Amino acid sequence: MADEKPESGNKQPEVTARNGEQVVRLVIEAQSTTRSRWGLRLLGFLLLFSVLLNFTLMSSNESYFGDMEGPLERYYSGDKTATDKIAVIRVNTTIMPPFTEQFIEQIDQATEDDDVKGMVLVVDSPGGLVADSHQIYHKLSVFAETKPIYVQMGRIAASGGYYIAMGSGKNGKIFAEPTTWTGSIGVIIPHYNLTELADKVGVKSEPLKTGEFKDSLSSFRPLSERDREIWDGIMDDAFQKFLGVIEKGRPGLTRAEIEAIATGRIFTADQAMASGMIDQISFLDETIATLASELGNENIRVIEYDYPPNLVDVLMGTAKMRSEGSILQELLQTPAPRAFYLTGMGQTSF
Repeated sequence: MADEKPESGNKQPEVTARNGEQVVRLVIEAQSTTRSRWGLRLLGFLLLFSVLLNFTLMSSNESYFGDMEGPLERYYSGDKTATDKIAVIRVNTTIMPPFTEQFIEQIDQATEDDDVKGMVLVVDSPGGLVADSHQIYHKLSVFAETKPIYVQMGRIAASGGYYIAMGSGKNGKIFAEPTTWTGSIGVIIPHYNLTELADKVGVKSEPLKTGEFKDSLSSFRPLSERDREIWDGIMDDAFQKFLGVIEKGRPGLTRAEIEAIATGRIFTADQAMASGMIDQISFLDETIATLASELGNENIRVIEYDYPPNLVDVLMGTAKMRSEGSILQELLQTPAPRAFYLTGMGQTSF
């Protein structure tokens, strides 16, 4: 009877003779190869995890122990050899952390740099948080006490975007592109009433709280009249601050004229010109040239500021993930009430 050949890949005994005795050996080469492969994969995973952990720790230590020199200065236009400078600072996103801190750092750096003789503030923003808008406005006001600020509005400079433009002060000038949208003067506190939906799915909110208003603006209970009185007062306080900064920044407008345009509506560039909200229609390079001429130094060097990506951004590719959409999504998901000088949430203008 012919010997049967073992199937490939199965463990088969191999019989050999040694000193008259039979020795049985199991062929385990296939098993060894499989174990080696999984072992290499595990080692590779551990190595990659170690590299990521070390980069994260390095980045954390750098931000904690580093010198924090601030944003990097970058040439934009003009005379590269000139000592005197115009700083271009761009507010081109929703006004909220972490961008607020970066805008303030840039303004501080321009304020402390004696070679910076003036600033062009480029605003392309729908606005943002009330507190953050006022923080930026305050820093711009400090700069404007000793150096001129010209504001260049981009696609949209509305609500908080218009608020910070007032930081240019009574001696500053505001320019807009022909297609700029601006205005939207007002305050909004987003609130979503989900009580009917909760009833349909059988969800009932029973918070444990220490006071009547601790869960005010909760999406799971309707606003009471007492709630509305409180939040109306909070919004009116922020609204009056908005009107006040416009009164300081646009001395040519009376209080009555300011209140007439503070309805939350959007204005085109031509409409804003007609109502006294801006001074002139032009593009950025023209605005820079106008400021240089005003300073009496047309050969001035124009610079702007930039932030290089940190180690974690480079490694994980997250530098471009800080989009406006993800920020607004985060805001919509947060349970904490926040007041905004903001335009463009959903289909409503604020």
